[in-house]
Amino acid sequence: MNFIPYGKQLLDQNDIDAVVETLHSDYLTTGPKVKAFEEALSDYSGANYCVAVANGTAALHLASLVLLNKGDKVLTTPNSFLATSNAILYAGAIPVFVDIANDGNIDLNLCEEALKKDPSIKAIYAVAFSGRMVNQEKLVHLKKTYDVIILEDNAHAIGAKEGTIKAGSCINSECSIFSFHPVKHMTTAEGGAVTTNSKEIYEKLLTLRGHGMVKTPEMKPWEYEMRDLGFNYRITDMQCALGLSQLKKLDGFIKRRIEIVKAYDKAFENTIIKPLYTYDGKSSYHLYVVKVDFSQLNISKEDLFNKLREKSIGIQLHYIPINQQPYYKSLGYGDESTPVMDKYYEQCFSLPMFPKLSDEEQAYTIKTLFEILNG
Repeated sequence: MNFIPYGKQLLDQNDIDAVVETLHSDYLTTGPKVKAFEEALSDYSGANYCVAVANGTAALHLASLVLLNKGDKVLTTPNSFLATSNAILYAGAIPVFVDIANDGNIDLNLCEEALKKDPSIKAIYAVAFSGRMVNQEKLVHLKKTYDVIILEDNAHAIGAKEGTIKAGSCINSECSIFSFHPVKHMTTAEGGAVTTNSKEIYEKLLTLRGHGMVKTPEMKPWEYEMRDLGFNYRITDMQCALGLSQLKKLDGFIKRRIEIVKAYDKAFENTIIKPLYTYDGKSSYHLYVVKVDFSQLNISKEDLFNKLREKSIGIQLHYIPINQQPYYKSLGYGDESTPVMDKYYEQCFSLPMFPKLSDEEQAYTIKTLFEILNG
């Protein structure tokens, strides 16, 4: 059996042809494919505006620079990739870590408790962990009641819905971000995007993406003005050509992910392996996370990882609590009360989940997992 990773891109000849066609064009960096990709993402997500950027971290960074001021307190989750809270720090703001709920997302009830205790909190960064959006009714309640800025980190969740609200539509948020890393639902190799319904935010994002430079029709042909300290976070036409091709197949990719989810759910029903949540039509399933109570077994989590890797199965952990990372501890974090996150970290791991995963590979993964846990 070849090695089975936890995630992997799916490219076909149409994707390759789209990139090759762009290589033969006049544009390699920022050109017509970037604009076309942004418009396609706006159409898909339902947002008015989209700015495509170099990667998901760049999307978070630029959105944070637009939304936050230095010293702003921002409620966020310890259960995410480092980039979510790092972007808050990049903007000179202050992450405030809140425990998670049982589905792995930030606990919005605890967010409300924090907002009641500290009215100076300015924003919530809500991660749609594993592909499942946070409760939108509760989110809009917090936004309206406490006048907080909302950023939705949908790096895991393109194609997801909460009721009729699509991930990235920004109906209840100022901004949403996407990531197009190869392990995500669709890929541009590296790449990301910010969506918004605010023209003002959109125009600021465009300026910051390109060094803070502005060029207007009134200027001389060679003139431009640097009005902000921006960055080179541009994405290329080659990447966006790939993204346009991938976006056409995104719904099919998600359909296949859901088939894999249902097979996992069925295999683990009434067993020692508990899905973080079972299929309910809401998640777009970037990850399939399960829980195992290792205290009841004769094997440790580390041993399970090692034994599965020996069997060519690459499970992964999403995530190590951000507030427990050495850098964050050096800033004074690490003593937060996060009992649900602590238990999650002890028990949870992610199984292979990607459209190219075959039925045989999934069956082998399930069989091997049970054999090792019951051994």
